[in-house]
Amino acid sequence: MFYRTAGQFKTSYQADHALFPVRQDAILLAVILVFAFAVFPLTASEFTFRALLIPVLIYSLAALGLNILTGYAGQLSLGTGAFMGVGAYACYKLISIFPEMNIVVAIALSGFFSATVGVIFGLPSLRIKGFYLAIATLAAQFFLVWLFQKWSWLYNYNASGAIQVPNINLFGVTVAGPRASAIVQYYFVLSVVCVMTVFAINITRGRIGRMWKAVRDMDIAAELVGINLMRTKLMAFFVSSYVVGIAGALFVFLWRGAAEANLFDIPLSFRVLFIAIIGGLGSVLGNFLGAILIVALPVIISAVPRALGLPLDAATVEHLNIMIIGALIITFLIVEPHGLARFWAMIREKLILWPFPH
Repeated sequence: MFYRTAGQFKTSYQADHALFPVRQDAILLAVILVFAFAVFPLTASEFTFRALLIPVLIYSLAALGLNILTGYAGQLSLGTGAFMGVGAYACYKLISIFPEMNIVVAIALSGFFSATVGVIFGLPSLRIKGFYLAIATLAAQFFLVWLFQKWSWLYNYNASGAIQVPNINLFGVTVAGPRASAIVQYYFVLSVVCVMTVFAINITRGRIGRMWKAVRDMDIAAELVGINLMRTKLMAFFVSSYVVGIAGALFVFLWRGAAEANLFDIPLSFRVLFIAIIGGLGSVLGNFLGAILIVALPVIISAVPRALGLPLDAATVEHLNIMIIGALIITFLIVEPHGLARFWAMIREKLILWPFPH
């Protein structure tokens, strides 16, 4: 079958711990990248870029940041939307103060502002955990959104209280702002997401990732074997908030084009959390699978009845979307807590063993 592993021998520790221990995994990833970089840009419409491809990538990156904190380090957080806002406002201020700054540098630096704020609000994790830590991060969510609304310096004293993305060029091509084309923004977002995904895979597979998993599974035992809990937990908040901050900058500069403070309110945090839960906590692949489902679901709910001659109004689509997402979350928590990533893992195992029973 496609995943037959006969003849693929491991003769060293390096080969046994390779990123792709099965050759077919590397081939499948190569096919996906070909579709992402070549097929989709040639076949997708403007609507597909704006409504599906770009938001899937940005939400995947935000869920990846949350998954580093919750899925790998075991620290609950309900303030993801606010940390995305920190990255977005930081990038806006950097571009406003330094108009000639490269947009890539501005986005990279905005992640550090979000990471700093994340570490500050992650300090309670040294004393509390579980439900109480989730409430502490929820307090951070409310405080930061209030700050975005009240501190007028953040939005350059704009009377509307919103931040507007100017036209930004990179090597002579407009990548952000009203004149930017959707395909350019898609390539920019795709490139950033690929780099951040490689970074997340490497850090979660290495020594730091093993420390996070030890703290997640049993923090007392991790401390007994010599792991510094304070440094490990704050590092998780730092890395997670950095990734989320970059996702927030992309969210505004490469997709929305403008934003108000309430855009980063609690519904955004819950949407990212739903993506992580449905996709699978403690999985990199699950973030992309969950984002595809969550972003595509409203489009499917609207398009399928229309194709059958039963068009639905926007309010009905929104209500059905909320109901289906709620049902999916309950189903996954009961049937498969590890989410869509676990379903793919089971399919992969069956393909490797086929045609023998397991």
